[in-house]
Amino acid sequence: MKKLLSSLLLSLVVATPLALTAQEKTTLRVGHLPVTGHAKFFIAQEEGFFAQEGLAIELVEFANSADGLAALRAGKLDLGAFGTTAPLLHISKGADIRIIGGVMGEDASLIATAENAPTIKTVADLKGKKVATVRLATGDAVLRGALEQVGLNWKTDLQIFELKSPPAVIEAVKSGQVDAGLVWGPHDFRAEEVGLKVVIRSRSLSPGHPCCRLSVNTKDVTDRPDVLVRFLRAFLRAEKFAQDNHEKTIDDIVKYLKLDRGLIRKAYYEGYLDQSSDPNLTGIVLFWQTMKKSEFVESNLDIRNFINTDLYKRALDQLASESPSEAFWQNRLKTFAERDVTAKSAQLSAATLATAFTLTSAEANEATQHCH
Repeated sequence: MKKLLSSLLLSLVVATPLALTAQEKTTLRVGHLPVTGHAKFFIAQEEGFFAQEGLAIELVEFANSADGLAALRAGKLDLGAFGTTAPLLHISKGADIRIIGGVMGEDASLIATAENAPTIKTVADLKGKKVATVRLATGDAVLRGALEQVGLNWKTDLQIFELKSPPAVIEAVKSGQVDAGLVWGPHDFRAEEVGLKVVIRSRSLSPGHPCCRLSVNTKDVTDRPDVLVRFLRAFLRAEKFAQDNHEKTIDDIVKYLKLDRGLIRKAYYEGYLDQSSDPNLTGIVLFWQTMKKSEFVESNLDIRNFINTDLYKRALDQLASESPSEAFWQNRLKTFAERDVTAKSAQLSAATLATAFTLTSAEANEATQHCH
């Protein structure tokens, strides 16, 4: 009998596939922008978080969100991080994509020359002026919404020129081709280095607004949710790492952006950046309403149907259960309850959303201060 049992145990050990002891890595092509706000991609890659979650990530850089979203829809990417405007506009036109998380918030700035800066104190001062933006950038939609709020029609009361990238916007402003331009970090600080002035911050126009969101094709949400949860786990771990390890985070960013360390530190830790990975459903709904009011999109869709918060919650719950005494995960759970659970309610009003968003914006400011 003993001999038989030993033989059976030996056969079980030999028959155990390697897949049960060593997770096979899943390859993902991931699109990003060359900005400090996308540092979590670089951190997760360099610190091994993606690899530890069983992922082999190929990072693909894009100059703007428009090109990145086109690549995602064409199946050339598995996942991408692009400005809130881009996925929402594509959804309004029938794109079968979903937003599953956040990358950054706020961080856009309107710049002008030192000579023009005194004449642009509010968005109302843009009437009759030429303004450069980057096509489908989040700040672009925030600006157009702000113009609508002060009674200006962005189609007729000023001229908006959609350029390819923030450096192109800086050059257009510097050369006098336009009166003002919209960029995001670290390009706001780069603009100041060449003598330009920041005249308006997007957080003053729409406090706490979301910026780049993690977008995927809906098929991937259905076919491989576990892979996306693993990606979000790595992303959240990178967010925590960035909060706890400033110098090493800057080391990781430098490898991808090739910028001065001082500029990166200023843009990432001393700037106007919300670094939360939360989907921020409340913020997206408000952003969608702003885009509709300013006639940036024409749609009767309930945008909540295109935002998947479940995958992020699964990733967050797992990390919190693994380290129940870690305050970082508890704070992120609190943020999720405020930003996402409230907005899932069937009864939504502008007042309800605004109240919830004011609370989460204050929390984001507190988190930003903690990172300084």
